[in-house]
Amino acid sequence: MFAIIGASGNVGRSTSSALRQAGVPVRAILHDSAKGAGLREQGCEIAVADLQDSASLVKAIRNADTVQVIIPLRPQTKDPAGDLRLSGESIINALRQTHPKRVLAISDYGAHVSEDIGMPSIFHEFEALFHTLDGHKVILRSAEHTHNWGRVIPVALASGTLPTFQDSIDKVQPTISAQDLGLIAAKLLLRPESGRDLDVIHAEGPRRYSASDVATALSQLSGRTIHAQAVPRSQWTKAFEQIPGSLADLLIKANEAKNKGGLVDIEPNADEVIYGTTGLTDALRPLLPPQ
Repeated sequence: MFAIIGASGNVGRSTSSALRQAGVPVRAILHDSAKGAGLREQGCEIAVADLQDSASLVKAIRNADTVQVIIPLRPQTKDPAGDLRLSGESIINALRQTHPKRVLAISDYGAHVSEDIGMPSIFHEFEALFHTLDGHKVILRSAEHTHNWGRVIPVALASGTLPTFQDSIDKVQPTISAQDLGLIAAKLLLRPESGRDLDVIHAEGPRRYSASDVATALSQLSGRTIHAQAVPRSQWTKAFEQIPGSLADLLIKANEAKNKGGLVDIEPNADEVIYGTTGLTDALRPLLPPQ
């Protein structure tokens, strides 16, 4: 049995679908059973659990040989950073009690960095807890998801300007489509164990793109002229003022680290990097409103 925590999300749904197509049993672990209709149609067993309730997670995971873990960001909470930490600790506690043979955890580029660089540092903490588990462990560090551009696409379409915290706008950054990440995770779960206690693998798209590349792709998709424009550092705090403070802090530090370069990236001397196949235009196309 393959148990997928967060199976209704973009990554988890992709993994679950690929595993079912491979003919293996999948238990989709959801927070809300109403989101499980499509997964049921694919033949997944449905289990409901609260990520911050270890007891319910133990019931959902019990008897699964393999578990995939992803910690969702819930920006609507009062303290998204604290919420991420609580969810991570709860998941680790449940895994310690259930002892699956193999666990794959979706992590983040930059999680190897010990200094505080915002969002990747949350996963640095989670990986430290993850290392204490028994069984075969796989850490799949993901580049930033391409669908994060969806937050500013409406602004770009309306104004012709794509705001970005990337400076310079021509500096390429690693990204990956969530669908590709889910497919890569499924392939890792299906392949034989390496014989090592821990495997750390990185995943990103077929090539790296800049904010200018995103603007060009949006121009082609929309038929409108769109240019990327870097938000001045002096305006970052104001730009994030509508979201909880702890999340703003994570995002500001992460963007500073990306602009510095070499931090939110593949760990030096990484053993394996897997590249997805979905290019930028195809990844962005579903994010645009129908014309």
